[in-house]
Amino acid sequence: MAADAKLGPCQRGPWSADAIRQSMLCYAVTDRAWLRGRTLASCVEAAIQGGATFIQLREKKATEAETEKLALELKAICARAHVPFVLDDAVELAKKLGADGVHVGQEDLACSQARKILGEDAIIGVSAQTVGEAVAAWKAGADYLGVGALHPTPTKPDAVDVSYEELTRICAAVPIPVIGIGGVDAKTAHELAGTGVTGGAVVSAIFAADDCRKATEELKAELAKVVSA
Repeated sequence: MAADAKLGPCQRGPWSADAIRQSMLCYAVTDRAWLRGRTLASCVEAAIQGGATFIQLREKKATEAETEKLALELKAICARAHVPFVLDDAVELAKKLGADGVHVGQEDLACSQARKILGEDAIIGVSAQTVGEAVAAWKAGADYLGVGALHPTPTKPDAVDVSYEELTRICAAVPIPVIGIGGVDAKTAHELAGTGVTGGAVVSAIFAADDCRKATEELKAELAKVVSA
């Protein structure tokens, strides 16, 4: 943990710092490209039934109107299940709809600006690839970090690869939860062992599966082994 840690435990709306950390275990990121005619709402519901602990709406090809409609559907599903729900990058829409927060990248709206817009109740996650980016995001008020891509992935073909050594250094450098992203699935989850991550974020490992619920159950079981090791 960083020696100069000065930020106390947070309370983001209904989510305590401990609740946010626990919700990072099995973090599902949406992508309708994998659904093959199924609705996103039904697949998200199935993922939550299978144990998904956090949902991020990330639909880069959706129009603003489509994103708002999907967000309203998923927000209701997540609220019923008491699972945190955030939007990818859409800070103003998150404020309008009362989502639990947002996830922003290094080139998206800055973490500190997102915090100013959304307020202290919002959960704000930030993507990072280096220790420097991770520490800067934490000091700017991020509640958690998504670090990757750890493996090549069709979801983010332009993402910078992050080694497991760098992931370990990032986890040691910040006191907030860190999740591994990129190519994480039930077969690769064990590779996160020993890095210090709080969980893993996945797209295709859940939403490309024929049975989203079963796939989530299997993935969560493997991630739980890593976190408890």
